[in-house]
Amino acid sequence: MAEHFILHSALLLSIFTFSVSGQVFWSVNCGESETYIDSNQITWTPDATLVSNGVARVVQSSNQISTVLDSLRVFTSRNKNCYSTPVTKGEKVLVRAIFNYGNYDRLSSPPTFDLHFDGNFWTTVETSNEGFNMYEVTYVTRGDVVSVCVAQTKSGQFPFMSTLEVRSVDSNVYSEVDADRALFLINRWSYGASGILRFPQDPYDRIWRPISDITNVTNDAILVDPTGANNPPAEIFDNAATENNTSDSLYLATIAPGDTPLYMTTYFSEVSNLDITGESRSFSFYETTASKSQSISDPISPPYGTMSVQYLDNYTVDSVTNLSLIATTDSDLPPIINAIEVFNISGVLIDGTDSNDVTVLTLLQNTFDVLGEWSGDPCLPAPYSWDWLNCSNETPPRITSLFLDGFELSGELPDISSMDAIKIIDLHNNSLDGEIPSFLGTMTNLQQLNLADNKFSGPIPTSLSENNKLKLTVTGNPSVCTSGKSCSSSPGTTTTTTTGSKKKKSSKLPLVLGITIPIFFLIWVAVGIFIILRKKNKSVKPNTPVALASGHTTGGENGNIPISSDVYGQTGDNTHDQP
Repeated sequence: MAEHFILHSALLLSIFTFSVSGQVFWSVNCGESETYIDSNQITWTPDATLVSNGVARVVQSSNQISTVLDSLRVFTSRNKNCYSTPVTKGEKVLVRAIFNYGNYDRLSSPPTFDLHFDGNFWTTVETSNEGFNMYEVTYVTRGDVVSVCVAQTKSGQFPFMSTLEVRSVDSNVYSEVDADRALFLINRWSYGASGILRFPQDPYDRIWRPISDITNVTNDAILVDPTGANNPPAEIFDNAATENNTSDSLYLATIAPGDTPLYMTTYFSEVSNLDITGESRSFSFYETTASKSQSISDPISPPYGTMSVQYLDNYTVDSVTNLSLIATTDSDLPPIINAIEVFNISGVLIDGTDSNDVTVLTLLQNTFDVLGEWSGDPCLPAPYSWDWLNCSNETPPRITSLFLDGFELSGELPDISSMDAIKIIDLHNNSLDGEIPSFLGTMTNLQQLNLADNKFSGPIPTSLSENNKLKLTVTGNPSVCTSGKSCSSSPGTTTTTTTGSKKKKSSKLPLVLGITIPIFFLIWVAVGIFIILRKKNKSVKPNTPVALASGHTTGGENGNIPISSDVYGQTGDNTHDQP
């Protein structure tokens, strides 16, 4: 069902102040390396230093449109690629992205891909061999960064971007729309204009396109004050579209049933001072279907020298409907209109990935430069999360895994413990050093921690080593103290093994001494006995046999005297002594 238009009073609108919060005016010329200033005095920033991914390309000469649309950046890797710029959280912005394929790859195969903003799905871009695609969204930011991303959706069809613009918009612009929703531009027309209007005539750089083949009249007012709702440029009131007779309806648009409601805002200013001419102008909005035609607004009589604005918010139709302006029965003059804007209204915008997790990711990116190449919302829209992490399906999504293996990270790992939903952290094959952080042991949901092949040193925190629910890998860190390894020893020395060897050597000493001392004593006793026997032997007469304990006899003065082996308790050793 259609909702009725609401007529704003020009006096009431004059209370609005014209001030743009944040003053963001960012224009990116994708694929370029030099700054360019166009005829509207807009400075276009090259993107060579804004993104590290993608390849700069130039359209074919036959497809050139303008200086800023003749170059582009194409992205052949990653889930999504984003451009980001800081803003003030809660400010209203206008974001515009343009895509000119221009057969840059000489394949005559224009790609299709998705376009996102701040983690929200924007639209599916279907490029063509001729002309360009332009998309514009206006919304209130929910964070302190505006990000615009392109994501590959079809194999072999690589997303690209030609230009990107972000503009601050005053909070009273399109204020009838819920701040939790975005406005996607369908058309913005300036009736009777001789050419395109944008900055500097429009401070927000909205692009007002002219409509040809209409009857228009020139405003004879010296100045039209545009102060009020939406702050349109004064130039849209220089001319107005009209009809020749009051019996003719002034056609505006055809609306088809759709899934999303519309927001339409229209602008009016009387072109003549009717107080002098004595004429009257009055008309209403009508919607016409195959079965009926009905007024959907109160009569409108535009003011002279100022403006009136009417809007239709959350408008939907059940069948194809034509919108027109039709003069009232008492009007002397046909209807007029100066400009019109038509938008689709989005669903409620998301808040994005959990703010604590985003803070930690920002810390990681500030610590390790290589991670700064990723921007945009880390998790949204699903399934286009950053390539090196996984996210949960809850609202807001949480980071559940970090896969930073082989990213050439060096230095110490910053405190990431507030990322308390994480289950897997893979940091292997980097050059991280210092002691293994104890804060990792406070992450209660952590199930797998791979720190292999880094340069960590020192002991493993007990909160990790004694956690039976955690799969911990620290191999390839020579200076880490694992089981049986001393923290005070040089790498490769095993304290446990060394200490055990010393204990074994010490325990054998009493046994060795207990055996060696008695043997040594017995040797000296034997020597003493031998000496005594020698002395006795010298006192015996020659050729007198001597009986030995062994039962052997010796004979002759010069005969050898065998010594029994039993005396020393040794075997196989025949020792001889000469008399």
